[in-house]
Amino acid sequence: MKDRRRIKKISGMEQIMYDLKPRRCDCDVFVNHKLDVTELMKYLEKSKKEGNHYTFFQALVTAIGKTFYNRPKLNRFVDNRHLYEHTTVSISFVAKVEFEDNAEEIMIIVPIEPDDNIDTISKKMNDKVNGVRNKTDKKAGANSAIDILGKFPNIIRVPLIGALKFLDKRGLLPASLVEDNLYYSSIILSNLGALHFGAIYHNNTDFGSCSAIATIGEVKDEEVIIDGKKQVRKLVELGANFDERIGDGFYFVKSLKLLENILKNPKCLENRADEVLEQPKVTKKDK
Repeated sequence: MKDRRRIKKISGMEQIMYDLKPRRCDCDVFVNHKLDVTELMKYLEKSKKEGNHYTFFQALVTAIGKTFYNRPKLNRFVDNRHLYEHTTVSISFVAKVEFEDNAEEIMIIVPIEPDDNIDTISKKMNDKVNGVRNKTDKKAGANSAIDILGKFPNIIRVPLIGALKFLDKRGLLPASLVEDNLYYSSIILSNLGALHFGAIYHNNTDFGSCSAIATIGEVKDEEVIIDGKKQVRKLVELGANFDERIGDGFYFVKSLKLLENILKNPKCLENRADEVLEQPKVTKKDK
């Protein structure tokens, strides 16, 4: 597949871990953290007055994209006991055609190009979501394939899915089944804050090449202690699940710290996604 590049230089310990834990769903590392988005919310409000109607979710997608470019191990995955890296950064989510319980859901993947910023990413997301909601975009790729496969009887569907999983493990899945398939993105996101709900933990899956899945809760005012003084800040809960084989706890903590720094300095969202940022320092109390 064109979406992957094999990483051959790995340690013996890493290879043994792939052998001991060949399944991604056995390697879940759950992370819960509250992100301070006070400055981000101020930035979004100011941008709105200037005529740029960016949403919180669009800003978060941009921030996560910048984090992945600066923390490349997050964009890796283990497949068939080998380590690979995605050749692109992409963020996926599911959009409902309508806000109803039984409404159809469509998988959406947003590619984050090196020269993208909050403006171009917001336009991409708006175009894709509006295309789904207005039904102007025809179903294609995995979205279309799922509708067809799901209608087959068990005697045909089960062995067919088994064959597709076999091809998936060897990087031989047809391109038409990879297109718009959220399991082939860098990270899967779910914005539960739009439903006025908190973050939850979601399991990962062995299918595909995605090593991270995260949910975002509702932005809330909370009282915190900063430099010994009480302050009311806007916080949002993040619930994330990473594959422990692509990085250790120290790497994940530094990555979250970098994301936090980006959200505290939202002006940088206007710069290129691959902008090189200063790496955060992590102390013992952060681990």
